Amino acid sequence: MRHSDVREEGASAQADGDIPGGGAGAPGTVPAPRGGSRSARRTGGARPPGRGRRRVLRWVSSVLSLLILGTAAAGYLYYRHLNGSIQTDALNLGENKLGGSKPNAFGQTPLNILLIGSDARNDAENQALGGATETFDGPPLADVQMLLHLSADRSNMSVVSMPRDTMLMMPKCTEPGGKVHPASKGLVQTNESIQRGGPGCTVAAWSELTKIPIDHFMMIDFKGVVRMADAIGGVPVCVEQNVHSRTRDGKGSGLKLPKGTSVIQGETALQWLRTRYGFEDGTDIGRTHAQHQYMNSMAREFRKNAKLSNPVKLNSLAQAAIEAMVVDTGLNKIDKLFDLSMELKKVPPGRITMTTMPWIYSTKPGLDGRVEPKPGEAEDLFRMVREDISLDGQGSASPAASATPGAPASPSAPAQQPTTAPTAAATAAPPGKIAVNVRNSTGGKDGSAAKVKGRASEVAAVLTGKGFTKVVADSQTGAEDTSVIRYATDAQAADAAAVATALGLPAGSVQKSDQVAGIVVFVGKDWRTGGTPTPPPPAPTKAPDSAHALNGDNDQACMPIQPGFTW
Repeated sequence: MRHSDVREEGASAQADGDIPGGGAGAPGTVPAPRGGSRSARRTGGARPPGRGRRRVLRWVSSVLSLLILGTAAAGYLYYRHLNGSIQTDALNLGENKLGGSKPNAFGQTPLNILLIGSDARNDAENQALGGATETFDGPPLADVQMLLHLSADRSNMSVVSMPRDTMLMMPKCTEPGGKVHPASKGLVQTNESIQRGGPGCTVAAWSELTKIPIDHFMMIDFKGVVRMADAIGGVPVCVEQNVHSRTRDGKGSGLKLPKGTSVIQGETALQWLRTRYGFEDGTDIGRTHAQHQYMNSMAREFRKNAKLSNPVKLNSLAQAAIEAMVVDTGLNKIDKLFDLSMELKKVPPGRITMTTMPWIYSTKPGLDGRVEPKPGEAEDLFRMVREDISLDGQGSASPAASATPGAPASPSAPAQQPTTAPTAAATAAPPGKIAVNVRNSTGGKDGSAAKVKGRASEVAAVLTGKGFTKVVADSQTGAEDTSVIRYATDAQAADAAAVATALGLPAGSVQKSDQVAGIVVFVGKDWRTGGTPTPPPPAPTKAPDSAHALNGDNDQACMPIQPGFTW
């Protein structure tokens, strides 16, 4: 065992995951024939299906009114109650905001949602679900982090998990009230990001690392997992041998299941999602793989249950989902969540790919058992998401079959309305009127490369030669692995895009930032010589083997059991 577990390895007699009532015979654990294959934050099907907002409003006002008080007025009041139950927080507390996902040439817009599992123990219900008592009312940890990418043409979905023991540089995060959390000077464990102002800082950390624009987040805590699993009626999971997650000194989740497939719900489902001792090699990586199995299985169960023929279960699912989550302000209404669920539902399980960020064990002093992104392969995975390349190697649906060029992918879904990407041809001023600063950032973020002397002046000269006469080689420098262009206001977006075009930089290199006063070119470690950036190698067409991909149709997935944890 190499991975650390801040909460689960506490010295308390009631270690993290020690949930009363667990075990193979506990309520909510029903053994089933072997053959079946995660997180309750999955949204596809978690809300009532239909064909538009009018349908869900009509359903709420008619069916729910009869179920609750028997009047149409009661249905309307219930709809308002559900809206009032949605908890929200700021989307991104960081400085370098990438903006939302941009539409492709056919007007179709991808969607990126960060799914966060919080271990908060700040109320009686969460505390009753277990954990070391010294952690009660303490700062939460973002122990589950998954980026869900819905392709622009809605043909496929990719999910990338980051192990909770991943060490990252934390960005500066500013809370809405003004409190500032400075950028870290050293590596910080990724699950601590939520303590730096909330889920918006976890989003900022992902954006900084992956350069993927994140459109929304959804966060769920322990009690939310229990409620969701109960509402859906259980989730099938599989283990290769009898398993009991309990060490001799009382640590572990307490999960106890027989060999084969069991349908788990409630506290047992939470135990499954929290188990590390007993799965694979007893590290956080095994826990991540178990969460993938659960999430795929839950997606299949949602599809089976999300039918208007069972309004009672539909109501239970909808209310459990709403009460379980904290979302960003862009998802603060029932109709927005409903539209999102309809978008997610378009992807068949066979085109859902669950992956883990490729990682390596850290070799830095004091970080034994922690991991860092694997050079090359982690970036390959992030790039595929950025460029909307499916991780399963099957490609996307034909654009001609899925959309008319220039038309939005889903006119009825506000979350998916294409935003106008800054382009040089849009409203950019003439080059001679665009003021540009150029900074030498060729040393890279980790300082591993020496700065190329005079590089800012060389690139400034390139722009001058293209008609940009208001260019200054800035005395300030920077530290960037990849060359970027940042601008301060929306009015500068098209001008910044024109600068990118002139330099041969991709559109994705243009970012809005509150840390610059105008348009600033940061010449990164990737562009150390010449007047034209070196084009990147072709993007991969399939997730690397180290990402441990699991297909959503795989109902035969079964968790290997760690030696010593069978019964």
